[in-house]
Amino acid sequence: MTNRKDIATPSRTKEIMEKYGFSVKKSLGQNFIVDPNILSNIVAASDIDKNTNVIEVGPGIGALTEHLARASKEVIAFEIDNRLLPVLADTLSPYDNISVVHSDVLKVNLQESLPEMIDLDEPLVVVANLPYYITTPIIMHFLETPVRIDGLTIMMQKEVAERITAAPGSKAYGSLSIAIQYYMEAEVAFIVPKTVFIPQPNVDSAIIKLTRRATPSVTVNNEKSFFALVRSAFVQRRKTLWNNLLIRYGKEDETREKLTQALEAANIDPKRRGETLSLAEFALLSDAIDEIVLEKD
Repeated sequence: MTNRKDIATPSRTKEIMEKYGFSVKKSLGQNFIVDPNILSNIVAASDIDKNTNVIEVGPGIGALTEHLARASKEVIAFEIDNRLLPVLADTLSPYDNISVVHSDVLKVNLQESLPEMIDLDEPLVVVANLPYYITTPIIMHFLETPVRIDGLTIMMQKEVAERITAAPGSKAYGSLSIAIQYYMEAEVAFIVPKTVFIPQPNVDSAIIKLTRRATPSVTVNNEKSFFALVRSAFVQRRKTLWNNLLIRYGKEDETREKLTQALEAANIDPKRRGETLSLAEFALLSDAIDEIVLEKD
């Protein structure tokens, strides 16, 4: 099985695409990796072993999928493009631990569908080369599912990876950084040059590793209120926190007074911008707004 010629070479990729008359769809963000070393490095970064089950999104012609199958227990690969189903049936035929699911992963209820294929008490990770146009919704889909995802090792546009791992005070820091760092520890594993893809994208990619925290990075009284506050703080990045809070909570005199009290309780200067607040500061402010402005117990 491991002696087979890797899918991820320029010649084999072209051979497979020609055999099936397959052409990539830009609308689906299809870019195929043609360097087996990159795939080996992705698998190594994901820390999977024969006790680990893996979810892959967008297997394409199966280049990463076969590397995952060799290293893990089971691979569940979600592919939205029905033109690729016969291709995958062929390229992945040597492996008996891969299930290809023809579905849009964003529309899948993982809690209902996964138990039919894997044991959810076993380690479960996501490893994928994500389409650039839909990277964030897919990540959030996995973070917000009731199914416990232990980690994600994913390829994405380098710029998005920088946003996810950004620290307070940087231009890249925003609501996406906070949403993901709340649940996960985030680090860039390595950069992938655009030259290792067919077709070649316009920008370099990055492999980012997200590891589930035992508990969220900060404690808040109400997660929904916390994330609503975070989103509102970045609605207009150039505006002060105060102005964005008025847009979110209202401009009436009573509201202004209560917002002032909440900011004082959290010891946060209203003239600051949202991008300067740490997760801990957002947590303090969220609890204060909950109690003083929204008057929740």
